[in-house]
Amino acid sequence: MTSTARNATAEFLGTAFLLMAVVGSGMMAEALAGGNVALALLAVILATGTVLVALILTFQPISGAHFNPAVTVALATQREIRWSAVPVYIVAQCGGALAGVALAHAMFGKAVVQVSTHPRSGATQLLSEFIATFGLLMVVWGCARSRPGAVPFAVGAYITAACWFTASTCFANPAVTLARLFTNTFTGIRPADALGFVAMQFAGALAATALFRWLSGAPLVKDGEK
Repeated sequence: MTSTARNATAEFLGTAFLLMAVVGSGMMAEALAGGNVALALLAVILATGTVLVALILTFQPISGAHFNPAVTVALATQREIRWSAVPVYIVAQCGGALAGVALAHAMFGKAVVQVSTHPRSGATQLLSEFIATFGLLMVVWGCARSRPGAVPFAVGAYITAACWFTASTCFANPAVTLARLFTNTFTGIRPADALGFVAMQFAGALAATALFRWLSGAPLVKDGEK
């Protein structure tokens, strides 16, 4: 198997399991929380943050464990990966995300294909997605060079916190946003609101990358590292 195929497979699997955790925990929480929305949200947040740590530790040595098109594009701007690899990563991430949602539905005996009617609109939601994704890339770049071994734990901790402090509950990922169009459950987002989320996610990722390039006073990836 070529390195491109290995990277794509790792990104597909990692993103699929991430979405299984997000959507599956949402359905489990709805079934068990007795209508307590705060408790249901807490269950989803804990599942998401902890599974991210495990998945990044698992797939980081293979593909870098992006699981996120905004992260992939941001890393490509700094030559962390080749631009020619970006479409492969993004297709694998989006395909994995959609497969993860479908498998989560199947595990809980739900219709495999659904369309969300859950509204997530307004300026506060868009600002939240910009901040959530800006913060994610801030954590990635802040840890990547000085403490690379801490990245999985820092990302998991950040996502856990950001799900609580952002009004949008921190999607921070275009592939996740796309996939959650197709679950009419606790974690869904209606199609009319998704484009704004994706635009703010890419904007936040690129803004954080530009800021950290300036803060470091040098390329974020040293010549010869990639």
